[in-house]
Amino acid sequence: MSISVDGTIERKGFGPGTWALVAESGETYELKDPPSELRKSGLKVKVKGEVRKDVMTFAMIGPVLEVKSFDVVSSD
Repeated sequence: MSISVDGTIERKGFGPGTWALVAESGETYELKDPPSELRKSGLKVKVKGEVRKDVMTFAMIGPVLEVKSFDVVSSD
């Protein structure tokens, strides 16, 4: 399922650590292999991607989102 999400990038410390997108709605998405430009806590972004129901992770913090494209809105 393709979606567009506005939110903030966060580093979560589960297991070896993972990158997450916390949506403005409050939902947390685990980012699957995010590009290096997205690996910065506090970054406000608009992400377009695919929710991957066929992927399991150690962190299990929310749906897995494979990034297709993104725009940086602002950085702290």
